[in-house]
Amino acid sequence: MGKITVETCEIEGLKVITPVVFGDERGYFMETYNYNDYKAAGMDMEFVQDNQSASKKGVLRGLHFQINFPQDKLVRVVSGEVFDVAVDLRPGSATYGKWHGEILSAENKKQFFIPKNFAHGFLVLSDYAEFAYKCTDFYHPNDEGGLIWNDPDIGIAWPIPEGMKLTISEKDRKWDGIREYSKVRE
Repeated sequence: MGKITVETCEIEGLKVITPVVFGDERGYFMETYNYNDYKAAGMDMEFVQDNQSASKKGVLRGLHFQINFPQDKLVRVVSGEVFDVAVDLRPGSATYGKWHGEILSAENKKQFFIPKNFAHGFLVLSDYAEFAYKCTDFYHPNDEGGLIWNDPDIGIAWPIPEGMKLTISEKDRKWDGIREYSKVRE
């Protein structure tokens, strides 16, 4: 019996993974990653780097990608809750420029698999969140790319509650939209 349930999304390649959680009066146990289970579900890749970040409510990170060294990512929330987003940037894709968002939380224990050539970002909805992710390539600081988080051409419906103050890095405020990105990639 597999220890994960895999749901496909409307954008090909994106997957939402829910691990089987074994719990009792002591707490719970789950496998957050098992190569054999992921391979059986069609996700046969080698992860080479694990990352973790902590952020407070209202922090919006993204939309990030690597240009020449794209990464598959397997993301999850260890503590708190985020709205996680992937935007399709695959050349020639029927869903190019489309986005998909998922609520990831310590409570629902869902993971989001984001293949290469997607932009990725998230908004912290809880007071505090710890976010962990595995990558199939190393981070290359000179290879960073990004899209502005509120690009009207993408139209992400960020669940920003009334009165929430967003905290966005200076770098993330300066990215262009997908129209400019597409022109550069032609």
